[in-house]
Amino acid sequence: MPSYDYDLFTIGAGSGGVRASRVASAHGAKVAVAEEYRVGGTCVIRGCVPKKLLVYGAHFAEDLKDARRFGWNVPDCSFDWSVLRDNVLADVDRLEKAYTETLGNHKVEVIRERAVVKGPHEIALASGRTVTAGKILIATGAWPLIPDVPGAEHGITSNEVFHLPELPKRVVIAGGGYIANEFAGIFNEFGSKVTIVNRSDAILRGYDEQIRDRLLQISMIKGIEFRFNAPFEKIEKLEDGSLRIFMQGCDPIEADCLIFATGRRPKSDGIGLEEAGVALNEKGAVVVDEDNRTSVDSIYAVGDVTDRVQLTPVAIREGQAFADTVFGGKPHRVDYGCIPSAVFSHPPLAGVGMTEGQARNKLGSIKVYQSDFRPMKNVLAGRNERSLYKMIVDAASDRVVGLHMIGPDAPEILQAAAVAVKAGLTKQAFDDTVALHPSMAEELVLLK
Repeated sequence: MPSYDYDLFTIGAGSGGVRASRVASAHGAKVAVAEEYRVGGTCVIRGCVPKKLLVYGAHFAEDLKDARRFGWNVPDCSFDWSVLRDNVLADVDRLEKAYTETLGNHKVEVIRERAVVKGPHEIALASGRTVTAGKILIATGAWPLIPDVPGAEHGITSNEVFHLPELPKRVVIAGGGYIANEFAGIFNEFGSKVTIVNRSDAILRGYDEQIRDRLLQISMIKGIEFRFNAPFEKIEKLEDGSLRIFMQGCDPIEADCLIFATGRRPKSDGIGLEEAGVALNEKGAVVVDEDNRTSVDSIYAVGDVTDRVQLTPVAIREGQAFADTVFGGKPHRVDYGCIPSAVFSHPPLAGVGMTEGQARNKLGSIKVYQSDFRPMKNVLAGRNERSLYKMIVDAASDRVVGLHMIGPDAPEILQAAAVAVKAGLTKQAFDDTVALHPSMAEELVLLK
């Protein structure tokens, strides 16, 4: 057997890479992980974790107003972006340290420099050192896309949002996906004038149509503006530092900040994959089989760089399955069916399983149950904002094949309900469950 410096060398210390590395080490492998930026990856450093903290901060705008209706003598409050920004960044520092310590505690060597694949078992480091490994794992994640239009360099992406020196008064957000709608809600609550510009005619493709339409309606009532079917033409920077944004089919918009949230591409370029014989698809994603193996037998890939399902929990599952299968003698594969997802908009939405449209196309005969209600808290607060819960049922078997909801705490409620959908429970099983009253979640067992 050939001798290598490491049993496993992981490139990228994000969610998938960290999980795979520490589990492989726990199975007895000698493991190193190279990270050129910060340990923790997109989710921890510049994605879902700091963004969720901004969402929490944004919620206080409405909570403070509502508190007066509940008897609290809350004075007019001002918001200090720099305080929240710095506290969020400090928490990111804490989490990076915790992730680094976790790797160290599992005897994983952390190499803080860029690594490039030089062959099936060879890796070149930025310092000039070359190392060898029995297996190489690519876990480099994905990177925000920037449209190829004149002046695009004047915009930023979600990576830079967390470091803005001051709160922009006017924000234009390009895109209609979850990142665009989440940041629209955040900055709108902070008091910025927000406009979403989308090149297509809809937001949140892939989510249930009624649910995403409800978010659009609520967002517009909250003051967020939308420009649909409006591809960018150019962006100009004015003398005062502001931007003038030109689009097809509508008047230019002036803004203080332009955020591109137009998708993410696999971060596979410049690390020697094609030269090493690793197949990439037309989007640059690493092509892998069901066991995360690439076209080179000794090289594997997990997470967003494979562009299968770009979600942190999925990357973690893939990393676990890889390590258990290759180093643990416990082969298993990730089940990509019935994955729950959420958009932390204002209000948030969440879904699992098939949408109504998908179910009609696949199953033909379905039943749709729904509850359109105003949460108790909103009633007393004087808010007309309504929640919507939908259940999609296979008419032939009575099995619940989809749950979709928008309203306060929708993601927290859906996580437990997703277990029932994954388990294949029937509508009758929901009906047989006693309601927990008074709660919003009880609507799930009272759907008509």
